[in-house]
Amino acid sequence: MNTEAIWIFLTTQGVDFGLKVIGALVAWGVGRWLIGLAQRLAGAALERGKRIDPTLSNYLVSILGVLLNIVLILAILDMFGVKTTSFAVLLAGAGLAIGTAWGGLLTHFAAGVFLQVLRPYKVGDYVTIGGGVNGTVKELGLFGTTVITPDNVVTTVGNNKVLSESIQNFSQLAFRRVDVTAKVANGVDVTQAIELLKAAVGQIPNIATTPAPDVEILGFTPEGPLLAVRPYTHTDHYWQVYFDTHKAIVQTFGTAGYPTPETPLVHRNITPPAVA
Repeated sequence: MNTEAIWIFLTTQGVDFGLKVIGALVAWGVGRWLIGLAQRLAGAALERGKRIDPTLSNYLVSILGVLLNIVLILAILDMFGVKTTSFAVLLAGAGLAIGTAWGGLLTHFAAGVFLQVLRPYKVGDYVTIGGGVNGTVKELGLFGTTVITPDNVVTTVGNNKVLSESIQNFSQLAFRRVDVTAKVANGVDVTQAIELLKAAVGQIPNIATTPAPDVEILGFTPEGPLLAVRPYTHTDHYWQVYFDTHKAIVQTFGTAGYPTPETPLVHRNITPPAVA
């Protein structure tokens, strides 16, 4: 009986159904290409206008892609006789189940909207988000923020996790402090060492002139005084200044002939036990 029903369907409606499937596949391929083209054109138009920064621009392009994909799916369903009104009723009936299943995604989407409004960072900023992920913001998407970490790894953090935890933006201010320490040996003239280091650090490229670099005594150790060497620079040059500061310390102390700090040895006289 089932075989007969299948045969009747194939002989009466098979060709029409097959043509609909082929048409749907073609419509999907062409539609996806057109959606991609529309997103690229919209992105290029927003970029040319230069009135919307890249963070919001990428977000708007993503929303456009989602809306156009929904329209495409509805159009393909209409080709099979599924009316959009019926589809809307179906979505309304399944809304609770979809909301429960996609609850996590919806919270990330809502968090993304708040991030767009609050603007704690933008594309190109160097940030620490999501409990310790740090890097340069590549995209603030619908559901997650994509950053490129210093070791060149693309990492995506859910927007809800970003919004619910602390956000550190290292690019928002004009400069940040580079913290380096230098230890001088006991017996070295600390005042002279500080002056030499200030002059050497002041020659490092890309440091900020205001505020001036700080070189002060941070503490004391058995080997000698510990100096805090703190130049200031923009985030874009942080690591260059960080490493150049270490080089300046080595070169300055070497040129001045300072000895290497050594831990002093304490000699103790041990009285031998009395012989009974």
